[in-house]
Amino acid sequence: MKKIVITAAAAAIGIIVPAGAAQAELSANLALTSKYKFRGQDQSDASDSVLPAIQGGFDWAGGGLYLGNWNSSIGFGGGTEMDFYGGWRGEAAGLSLDLGALQYLYPGDTDLNTTELYASAGYGPLTAKYSHTVSSKWFGVADGRGSGYFELNGKMELAGGIALLAHVGTTRFASKARKAGAVADYTDYKLGASLGLGNGFSAEAAWVGADKGRFWGDVNDGRVVLTLSKSL
Repeated sequence: MKKIVITAAAAAIGIIVPAGAAQAELSANLALTSKYKFRGQDQSDASDSVLPAIQGGFDWAGGGLYLGNWNSSIGFGGGTEMDFYGGWRGEAAGLSLDLGALQYLYPGDTDLNTTELYASAGYGPLTAKYSHTVSSKWFGVADGRGSGYFELNGKMELAGGIALLAHVGTTRFASKARKAGAVADYTDYKLGASLGLGNGFSAEAAWVGADKGRFWGDVNDGRVVLTLSKSL
């Protein structure tokens, strides 16, 4: 992660920089994963348990504020997912807090574009997060506004750069979307471990999937997902 001074550049184009944001951090990341799963569901051909995806993005943070972009290859929507997000991170009463907004963009199929607001609180190795859909559609599903996603994430650091990972999340759709029969509430899960390899590299292996396979089909199948990532 590299630190850059943004005050002079911001002043040159007339941007007011919040107090404390004069020294900002800019970072980037790259990853190769054996299968891209989003909230337990395959984001590529469900007939293949292994279908690699290239992922990566950029993050800026300063004075508690942050902006970022993350991208991944996918098997629909023109083949690319682009996420843009921003918010505030801080601490209060011993909790790590995060408030923000996230825009999912699919250049090849804008009907899938979705906007969420989110809030999270973390204590020790556990973090709880809630995301709320504010766009009219939920990834192309009509009447998706008001759908919510609650997740609980755990990370336990061990010796030697090893960390144990656990996640459970539940998707609850807006009543109109459910009544239309196009979607069904479901729960997803992840259990795995990561290993720091040095020089910004890390590897992760996890079992990822979701329930309600009878409704959603093979996209909810449990998969072994292997990921190699690099922080820049």
